[in-house]
Amino acid sequence: MSCLKIENLHVSIDDKEILRGIDLEVNSGEVHALMGPNGNGKSTLLQTIMGHPRYVVTAGSITFDGKDVLAMEVDSRSKAGLFLGMQYPQEIPGVNNSDFMKAAINARRETPISLFEFIKKMEKSITDLQLKPEIAHRYLNEGFSGGEKKRNEIVQMLLLEPKIAMLDEIDSGLDVDALKIVATSINEKLLNSDLGLLVVSHYERFYQLLVPTYAHVLIDGKIVISGDNKLVTRIDTDGYDWLYEQLKIETPTENNRPISIGVCAVKKEG
Repeated sequence: MSCLKIENLHVSIDDKEILRGIDLEVNSGEVHALMGPNGNGKSTLLQTIMGHPRYVVTAGSITFDGKDVLAMEVDSRSKAGLFLGMQYPQEIPGVNNSDFMKAAINARRETPISLFEFIKKMEKSITDLQLKPEIAHRYLNEGFSGGEKKRNEIVQMLLLEPKIAMLDEIDSGLDVDALKIVATSINEKLLNSDLGLLVVSHYERFYQLLVPTYAHVLIDGKIVISGDNKLVTRIDTDGYDWLYEQLKIETPTENNRPISIGVCAVKKEG
């Protein structure tokens, strides 16, 4: 069993405070939905946990299985069992997708994975995500559609077998069928391992397929309310206005007004 624990976390970007005291605990076997209007710190939290150098921790702590995450380099966080599925996966020309995956696996092992075992695992993951076989031999994310990039992130997750995975809008850019494929693969992984998940999404449909154990709403750099899957449904139905009123938080201007998290993925994969 693993535990990612965040206490009183404050984070700044370019001397501007974004996170203002986050407390959160994610354990093996749990699915945590992280919601909130855009620009309130959700991606900042995930990037900070993974060690992006732009984000400066000014107070608080992050521990993983009792170890100080903030004292670790990015690669050490990954080797320890943390994984981040990117909102905007980067294209890396010249780096073969399968070579990248194999190198990432071997970085976590004392002895390199055999070629036979690697091919077997990668072919299964690609098949499970219903990607074309040739994607293994293309350059990493180069020329991939938006949906292919997101599904390739899940291929990485399946191959690396993290203890805690953070998925940053991994469902955006997926059509309805691809959304089900991704959710099915994640759910199967949850059933067959001790994986814990921290998931950012704006689609209530995704949370119907990947049912959260807990749900949290992050507004103005703070988690203002937590609950279970019923909270997801309430926000999808009523938006965030009731929270602003209940918590006496100043309502954003019309241009930044919170809305329903949405019930549908895109119609066609980009």
